[in-house]
Amino acid sequence: MSHVIIDHVEKTFPGGKNAQPFTVFEDISLSVDAGEFVSLLGPSGCGKSTLLNIVAGLDTASEGSVSINNTQVTGPGADRGVVFQEAALMPWMNVKQNVEFALKKQHSKKEASARAEEYLKLVHLSRFLDSYPHELSGGMKQRVSIARALSMDPEVLLMDEPFGALDEQTRMMLHKEVQYIWEKTNKTILFVTHNIRESILLSDRIVLMGTRPGGIRKIFDVPLARPRDPSSEEFTALEHEIMSILEKEIEKVMREEMGDDFRSKKAGLLYNSNSNMGDHI
Repeated sequence: MSHVIIDHVEKTFPGGKNAQPFTVFEDISLSVDAGEFVSLLGPSGCGKSTLLNIVAGLDTASEGSVSINNTQVTGPGADRGVVFQEAALMPWMNVKQNVEFALKKQHSKKEASARAEEYLKLVHLSRFLDSYPHELSGGMKQRVSIARALSMDPEVLLMDEPFGALDEQTRMMLHKEVQYIWEKTNKTILFVTHNIRESILLSDRIVLMGTRPGGIRKIFDVPLARPRDPSSEEFTALEHEIMSILEKEIEKVMREEMGDDFRSKKAGLLYNSNSNMGDHI
């Protein structure tokens, strides 16, 4: 079981020829318990994906460190599986082969085949083992991607807006799918999203990140029983509280990007039915 420690992490990119260095976020410290589902939530540009990439070992921190079970992260590792917004499947391979490909170095051909089938069954794709990516819907492709990551048996599953490009109906279906997988596997999950409602539906805790130089603004426990009802008073109250805290952060980004146009477009950009923060940023 995994315990993730993010210890005083900062990320600064060097400036260009005539530009100053650019700090995305600073002094982020967070502890994620084994088996916990934690969402990183915040407006565009606050560094959610950058922080996830540092935990994944795909990027390096300028200051601070990340460790998994007391072992410092220095690069990608088998203890972490990553699911990106795009499924990135190999089009010349069928569904089963896409999952098997990730297993060939650690397992025999027979073992890889069995594990691929096991995890494709977990995401309810047993009927599509021989299908090719172009024959699948967006939601099905993401389920293959999740199965591929889980088949490596990582201690931590890192998910970077995995449903961001999907329609609302498919997103709702995959919320149930991910909850089922999490309860079945008891994996530690760190999940990046723009969507407030999505974070409340899925998470044990929600980490709210602010705009640059970013950092943690507040951490919310989500004590609601699962499955969660978005129409309940408790759910709605938490949703409104999160939005009220982040409203100024979103306005800050919009002022920077829109200048004088911000005031006239403010209402339509900040508030929308699905609680995606900064949809138009």
